[in-house]
Amino acid sequence: MNSESIALKCSIARGGTSKAIFIMENELPKDPVTREKILLALFGSPDIRQIDGLGGADLLTSKLAIIGPPSRPDADVDYTFGQVSLTESFVEFNSICGNISSAVGPFAIDNGLVRPVEPYTTVRIHLTNIGKIMVAKVPVVKGKAAVEGDFAIDGVPGTGAKIALDWSEVVGSKTGKLLPTGNAQDILELDGRQYHASIVDAGSISVFVPAEELGMTGTETPQEIEANKELCALLEGVRGKACELLGFVTDWKNSLKETPYLPFLCPVAKPADYTCFTGKKVLAGEIDFVSKVYNMGLVNKTYAGSGAACTGAAARIKGGVLWNLLSEEAKTRPVLLIGHGAGKMPVEAIVEYGENGEAAIKTINVFRTARILMDGCAYVKASRIKD
Repeated sequence: MNSESIALKCSIARGGTSKAIFIMENELPKDPVTREKILLALFGSPDIRQIDGLGGADLLTSKLAIIGPPSRPDADVDYTFGQVSLTESFVEFNSICGNISSAVGPFAIDNGLVRPVEPYTTVRIHLTNIGKIMVAKVPVVKGKAAVEGDFAIDGVPGTGAKIALDWSEVVGSKTGKLLPTGNAQDILELDGRQYHASIVDAGSISVFVPAEELGMTGTETPQEIEANKELCALLEGVRGKACELLGFVTDWKNSLKETPYLPFLCPVAKPADYTCFTGKKVLAGEIDFVSKVYNMGLVNKTYAGSGAACTGAAARIKGGVLWNLLSEEAKTRPVLLIGHGAGKMPVEAIVEYGENGEAAIKTINVFRTARILMDGCAYVKASRIKD
């Protein structure tokens, strides 16, 4: 290439229902300001279409995975997640992405960072954003991460090799506690109204609120929610009140500006028949509850992987918002099915209670498929870095 462009070796991978650009950390400068400029140029941000970069013009496809050698002895690989804004000049590094996490193991195996073992290779992934370890169990065939399999996830066409993600070590990643306030439920007050909320920190810290208290059925499509500006303002207001309670902001009105990604706000409701935005029909008998993930002023079109881990944990908290929605049979079953915007998603969660009544996470497993879509070289305009 000519001197007007900077070349970067990278890959594009699908992890669960998201896509990300994967890049080795030694491809990027250590200076954070220069690094952010290069990454924004790589994605084509800020631009709602990301037309001059590799971003996919959607929060689910404007994601980044920086991969490097392990910086702690109990890990096989370091993984730093970045959420690249479409409309602003910033990359958010204060959170994690469970869907993209599912592609880290295959990427590490295929790039020689982890020795492959058949039929499964266990990859201990250091989530550098939060300083926690997630464990991936990756199917391997002939020394490479398996691609073919019979496991299907709603939101992705076809089937693939089933990857199990163990989130049991990722508890209290933001606050140090499974229940940051110490309560199964809290009351959030906004404009003279009260909203019941369960705030849980496992995977990604999330705030679970009954959909009916928000004037929702819980089965609305992401597009219907985002088109309702009054509803979106309410969702952000309730999320902001949770942020204020947690000490993330001093004024709840600044939540979208100061902490846009976390916590997730999750309106939840009892099982119901509904039609996904994709046209897929979900029956009440196929799921245990319905839930949405709202953050950054938008609604996740599918369901966040780290959010699913947190949702599984939240559903096991006795007296919590989600616990109260479950059938008696579902309360005893290890695997729950989340109804979301594109279908349903299984999560395995087991919580044990000590003599003091405190909940302890024993198992949180989320199941995904992933594959590397492209390896190659991307080019960014050198002038973007000098601006």
